[in-house]
Amino acid sequence: MPQRNLVSWTAMISGFSQNSEFSKAISTFCLMWVSGESPNQFAFSSVIQACSLLKSVQFGKQIHCLAVKVGFSYELFVGSNLADMYSKCELMFEACMVFEEMPSKDEVSWNSMIDGYAKNGYYEEALVAFRKMLIEDVAIDQYLLCSALCACGSFKAYNIARCLHTFVLKLGFEPHVSVSNALIDMYCKLGDMDSGSRLLEIDSIGANIVSYTSLIDGYVECDQIEKALNVFVKLKRQKIEPNEFTFSSLIKACANHAALEQGSQFHALVLKYKLDQDPFVSSTIVDMYGKCGLLDHSIQVFETISKPNEYALNSLMGVFAHHGLGHEAIDMFNRMVIQNMKPNAVTFINLLNACSHSGLLKEGLSYFNSMEEVYGIKPRSEHYSCVIDLLGRTGRLEQAEIFIKEMPFEPNAYAWCSLLAACRKYGDKERGKLAAESLKRVDPENSGAHVLLSNIYAKEQQWEDVRSVRKTMKDGNVKKLPGYSWVDIDNKVHVFGAEDWCHPQKKEIDLKLDSLLGKIIEAGYVPDVDSVPLDMDEDMKVKVLHRHSERMAIAYALICLPVGKPVIVKKNIRVCVDCHSAIKLISKVEGRKIILRDNSRFHHFVDGSCSCNDFW
Repeated sequence: MPQRNLVSWTAMISGFSQNSEFSKAISTFCLMWVSGESPNQFAFSSVIQACSLLKSVQFGKQIHCLAVKVGFSYELFVGSNLADMYSKCELMFEACMVFEEMPSKDEVSWNSMIDGYAKNGYYEEALVAFRKMLIEDVAIDQYLLCSALCACGSFKAYNIARCLHTFVLKLGFEPHVSVSNALIDMYCKLGDMDSGSRLLEIDSIGANIVSYTSLIDGYVECDQIEKALNVFVKLKRQKIEPNEFTFSSLIKACANHAALEQGSQFHALVLKYKLDQDPFVSSTIVDMYGKCGLLDHSIQVFETISKPNEYALNSLMGVFAHHGLGHEAIDMFNRMVIQNMKPNAVTFINLLNACSHSGLLKEGLSYFNSMEEVYGIKPRSEHYSCVIDLLGRTGRLEQAEIFIKEMPFEPNAYAWCSLLAACRKYGDKERGKLAAESLKRVDPENSGAHVLLSNIYAKEQQWEDVRSVRKTMKDGNVKKLPGYSWVDIDNKVHVFGAEDWCHPQKKEIDLKLDSLLGKIIEAGYVPDVDSVPLDMDEDMKVKVLHRHSERMAIAYALICLPVGKPVIVKKNIRVCVDCHSAIKLISKVEGRKIILRDNSRFHHFVDGSCSCNDFW
């Protein structure tokens, strides 16, 4: 063109922005300014939208300054897009400032603010803004209602949810697909699965993958995996195609239940639907295999991701943490930093847990101190609890006590449990009493305080004190969490408890247990009777150890599984020292890899040794 005017420049900027050529929209805007042409409100709106979608907040701030300079910052379209940009870039303070300075606010501006609040976790603020909008009599549309319903579900505000539902009915918005989906999602986030499923049944004709996925996700969060699977079967029967969010929820459920067979089937479906490169789906698959004990599978899936992002790296870091691979987790963190990815709070929980389970005290403390100083992440109670666990596991009990006293908030139950377990391991009776009393205060129904304190007394053979603690438990009706283990054989879960267990193959299991005991004694096994915190003779203690639940599960798996297939056993409490020693020898005499997941980590037993190097 021999001449370019304001209209042609604006058309190009708007065209690039609307066709997802955001970088070109920004560069064209710069060329326009350099050429001496002053932008109008439409050019400003388009380039701000480009900055928003690129999350280029630094350039967006420069455009904001320019808009102020030329007098367009208070214009409705420009102001709305600025507020939207700041909210999408998680700068809610700046978004609010722009919003409050606007002389008039339309439904688009209000929606930008409410949606920005909701998506950035400011759920209460979103609901307050929605209420203000109603007072100012701003026109309501389905987008505003969807944002408000989303915030209400996430904020767990059940009473407000019922009011909003009534409001939706009154305005006649329920037939809108997006609103009905938002209602279902809201009830599912509130845990009211009856209302969520009832709404889906009422609107079964208009039901789509969004509503079905909300229901699946709700059942997963309520730990009702069977119902989640039933919903998946139903949507498949209705010829509705699952999407990445559907699979992410279902695979997450399989991970939480260590349901390997079902998780593997969903992995196959993910490959069929060509969703294996989706960052959320691939990350949940990495996590699922890790929680099922198949570390090699997790690594293999991670390596097939063409461009792993922070979600994938966090997932593998978490897997390494659960398997006690501290140095490998640190390698993942270094890779994240080198690739200019921003670590988040979850990153440091995984990293600190990995250091804790590997005894990497110096490294763990260094990472904790760097959180706020280097990465601008304020440590939460979970991070402090990880440090207490790290100090306790490495025997720094005095340092852990000082750290607790200097914390900016009250330690949670996990922190006191960690310290109490460390006191038991290292025989620190006085600090153990302090930790037990604190745990009872924070979580009165937690039986761990009594059990671990009783174990501390038993280790010192102070049987009167043991009986006193157990009497207190009985008088207070505090029930000890029974230890049990389970193993998956032929798509069926077989559960074993140390007491009162029955099984169709009980006789064969008993014979196998006796055979294993004879073999490991020949290999050098000596029972650690201190692992039984009861006042009884040594022969009885040996019999008790011989019938610990994980040994029964392993014996049954060895009977049923083909030679060469690894044995994977899950246990709900910490594996005892004696069983740990026995399983190491069982792996040697049987020539089998045995993977045991207790309540804190995985142990990989191969040829007489364990991946934890006897530190757990």
